[in-house]
Amino acid sequence: MKQKECLLLAVALGMGLSLAACGGEGGGGEGPIVAPPPAPAEWADKHMPAGWWTDAAKLEEGRKLYAGETNPDVNCGSCHGKDGKPTKAGARDFRVTDRMKLYSDSVWAWRIAEGVPNTKMKAWKSKLSEDDTWKLVLYEASYGLPGKGWDAATKSWVDAASVVAVPAVVPAAPDSTGK
Repeated sequence: MKQKECLLLAVALGMGLSLAACGGEGGGGEGPIVAPPPAPAEWADKHMPAGWWTDAAKLEEGRKLYAGETNPDVNCGSCHGKDGKPTKAGARDFRVTDRMKLYSDSVWAWRIAEGVPNTKMKAWKSKLSEDDTWKLVLYEASYGLPGKGWDAATKSWVDAASVVAVPAVVPAAPDSTGK
């Protein structure tokens, strides 16, 4: 009887450890699903260029960047996996829709450009143009949010074809007194 109890305890512990290591139910092994911090002021009003959410050519350019084909110094797939499933511990799993839908396009671009403090995700702004950063957002979003685009007006992911372009923020012209 004692052996049977020990065996059952060992099986239960093993299953518990396996679930914890795999992130339990759909967490992708990345811990709890919580919203990221908002983008700082310099990124908060930046969004995907108009028409890009449905632009197949931009998506392909994003794929080439992600895979390191365009710029060998930038190879997102080396950590995040060729298919969006991470190959390195701590890398974000782009296939986890419940997590990725919490990232606005501006937060996503900000994280690519500026990196993520206290993680291995470094800043890529010295290796990528801002357009290239947006192409990466477009491609990476295709894993967990296929066919979706960020609608800045509603602050939500919607069908890509229905995304309305947000006009660029234009600074006010000085008044006639030069102020």
